[in-house]
Amino acid sequence: MKKAKRNSVLTILIFILALALGTFTTVVGLGKEHIGTAENIILGLDLAGGVSITYQIKDENPTDQEISDTVERLQMRADTYSTDSNVYREGSDRISIEIPGVTDANKILEELGKPGALEFMDEDNYSKYIAGEDYETVLTGSDVKNASAAIDNSGTVREYVVQLVFSDEGTTKFAEATTANVGKRIYIIYDGEVASAPTVQTAITGGNAVINGMSDSEEAERLAQTIRIGALPLTLEELRSNEVGATLGKDALSTTLKAGAIGMALVAVIMIVIYLLPGVISVFALLSYVVMMLLCLNGFNASLTLPGLAGIVLTIGMAVDANVIIFARIKEELGSGASVKGAIDAGFDKALSAILDSNITTLIAAVVLYIMGIGSIKGFALTLGIGIVLSMFTALFVTKRLLKAVYTLGLKDPKLYGAKKETKVQNYVKFSRIAYVISIAVIAAGLIALPVFKGKTGSTLNYSLEFTGGTSMTVDFEQYYDLESAESEILPVIAEAAGISTADIQVQNVKDSNEIVFKTPELSVSQREAVDDALHSNFEVEEFNFENISSTISSEMQRNAIVSVLIATVLMLFYIAVRFSDVKFGAAAVIALLHDVLVVFAVYSIGRLSVGNTFIACMLTIVGYSINATIIIFDRIRENLVTMKSKGTSYADIVNTSISQTFTRTIYTSLTTFVMVFVLYIMGVASIKEFALTLMCGIICGAYSSVCITGPLWHLLKTKLGSGDVNPDSRNVSNKKKAKKA
Repeated sequence: MKKAKRNSVLTILIFILALALGTFTTVVGLGKEHIGTAENIILGLDLAGGVSITYQIKDENPTDQEISDTVERLQMRADTYSTDSNVYREGSDRISIEIPGVTDANKILEELGKPGALEFMDEDNYSKYIAGEDYETVLTGSDVKNASAAIDNSGTVREYVVQLVFSDEGTTKFAEATTANVGKRIYIIYDGEVASAPTVQTAITGGNAVINGMSDSEEAERLAQTIRIGALPLTLEELRSNEVGATLGKDALSTTLKAGAIGMALVAVIMIVIYLLPGVISVFALLSYVVMMLLCLNGFNASLTLPGLAGIVLTIGMAVDANVIIFARIKEELGSGASVKGAIDAGFDKALSAILDSNITTLIAAVVLYIMGIGSIKGFALTLGIGIVLSMFTALFVTKRLLKAVYTLGLKDPKLYGAKKETKVQNYVKFSRIAYVISIAVIAAGLIALPVFKGKTGSTLNYSLEFTGGTSMTVDFEQYYDLESAESEILPVIAEAAGISTADIQVQNVKDSNEIVFKTPELSVSQREAVDDALHSNFEVEEFNFENISSTISSEMQRNAIVSVLIATVLMLFYIAVRFSDVKFGAAAVIALLHDVLVVFAVYSIGRLSVGNTFIACMLTIVGYSINATIIIFDRIRENLVTMKSKGTSYADIVNTSISQTFTRTIYTSLTTFVMVFVLYIMGVASIKEFALTLMCGIICGAYSSVCITGPLWHLLKTKLGSGDVNPDSRNVSNKKKAKKA
């Protein structure tokens, strides 16, 4: 017994030491450009701003397709610095790049280089090129679709390589060149200098090639970057570069962090009040979760944006959720007469399947989104995926070890752990008919609003700048205005003159100057003139110019978001069907997920909320949250099917019992997550308030659907498409009695 107590004390001391060390590593300097000493966590453009570089297109009369291809390839290059980078068209002959996390524009320009010509030449033509004679290239940068650094482990020695992917036309050209030059070199020339001269080992006809012989990963990455940046259809020249402020305003990060801290404190109070001693343990486990999350983000060189923060908020709710499931089970066991030790063991054992299934289904979505997503979607998926793994670890390992440690040290009184009273079963299946009507009405209203607003405003949804592009105004004032002054004094003047909402305008300061960049929806000539007059009438303006800008959320990002969600949904359906041995569970879960997404979509549609990056983040958050809540109820239904099957209990009674047993879990988890987001809504800046509002609607909707929709929907599918009663023998007996009576 002494050894057990000694080990328990050691466990607690190791945990405290690890938590203190992790906290010091991540929290020191919180709120600066980087989060604490975790210097690899780069804050995104929306939270901290970054470097803005504008290039002038030097080619005469470039086509829209050439400009579009150039923007796409520059985006690929910019993504090597941060997945939160933005590349967009400005005016008719300019392309702008915004990269977060760097305060020195010159450093970026040196690393980015001036995008120039990329040419592939065989040995004969390279000799002519050196001699200043006429030559022909094998292929140009426009024939290269992508280049990436990789590691080849197929041989006996680990080798660093660059993988090339060619376009259809490039595939044909490269096949002809390599076939004719086996054993000879192909020179890759960028801006007049040889970047690489690999020897052709065999004819390459499949459209993919590998350049080997790199000394290390950095050399491979440099060559891949050179090929990517050089593979541009157009020639660009740097026009200007400067540093810009956060698109969400200077207070976005600080208020978000404060709101997160206050929200965490409130969640801690809720957990302690409801679950007593286990609740105290969960608070420490949750703190360790946050610290480990920051350390992992640092290790992955993550770019933390608003969607990324949304992923963290969601996983904090899920981390609490795992503890709630365990503690609810412990209280159930204590209520049925089990000892404290037996209740703790049984609580973790019985909660395991629900925790694994709910988190694995969400992890499936996170992995698919990370693989297929780009930009902020990838950032969201990364934080969500890391959070899922850490939430399971903290609940199943940290919470378990700490709870057993304090029990061993003498905290064995059942009153410290609470006991669940007997569950009162409600008829959720019967109420579901009303719930279906309410849900259909809300969803229908959201869909009907689309053509209505299309007729009134010309747009089905209130698309933001990220989706539609718009107008960029760079104004050079005679005096300096900080961001707070610009938002309070200048922004209303522009909004009134243009006849638009202040919420539709983004403001960014330009460092070391009096310039301010205002980005608005596309303004007509008359609107521009009105804004020009208003600014000159109310402020001292030295220089003023307008430029149309393209969207920063490309069609590819929109398409990838939709496709990745669809693929994730199919995979989740498959997983649920296999794990629960019934495809109807999967079908009901997917329908409920679609229900939650459409209800939140109705909020955007009817409320005319801004549809931009935060819209994508919100929808992805709802997908993760919805499926997690659904699986918990399905897990209890699966368990009760086994224990209640032999008693001839109807499906309706099993569903009603299962929902009633998990009702407190649904409420408490929704409450803790809602509190986190509600504090964010109260304290956040305008754009974050809008995001928090829709997320709160999603949380309420998720709780509502998990209680009133998912279980009853499974019952409906089971009784209409299945065999009816759980026990077929009871049905046969009933028929025999009726026959005998007749």
